[in-house]
Amino acid sequence: MKIWVDADACPVVIKEILFRAADRTEVQLTLIANQFIKVPPSRFIRSFQVTQGFDVADNEIVKRAGEGDLVITSDIPLAAEVIEKGARALSPRGELFSADNIKSRLNIRDFMDTMRASGIDTGGPPPLSQSDRKNFADHLDKFLAEYVKKR
Repeated sequence: MKIWVDADACPVVIKEILFRAADRTEVQLTLIANQFIKVPPSRFIRSFQVTQGFDVADNEIVKRAGEGDLVITSDIPLAAEVIEKGARALSPRGELFSADNIKSRLNIRDFMDTMRASGIDTGGPPPLSQSDRKNFADHLDKFLAEYVKKR
């Protein structure tokens, strides 16, 4: 298992949780972004900078992610693509995307895009809360425990 992070919009506190987890469990963690992302020195953590452009980082993650990998993203279409490849997807807020819920999440996303395009202010997401962080860490720990058990 490898962990891939859609790192351009991933909150710093979530990256820090991921850094500690990768070192603790010796799981390869790769942050992919359109900009340089500083990572701590570790043989398990690296960053990969892609060229600027719409969905370039997402496309790179889709290309690299494989069955059983975990992708950290809040991008619903990206989550849908990696799930199709057999990877799992988790948002930085701790929302677990799955084959069972991704189609409804895509429909909601498309509906909200339509509303915004028609001029309706839908607001942005609320700030990352302590319960979001805990939910994320709990799901991550569950994935990593499964991985360590299989080794």
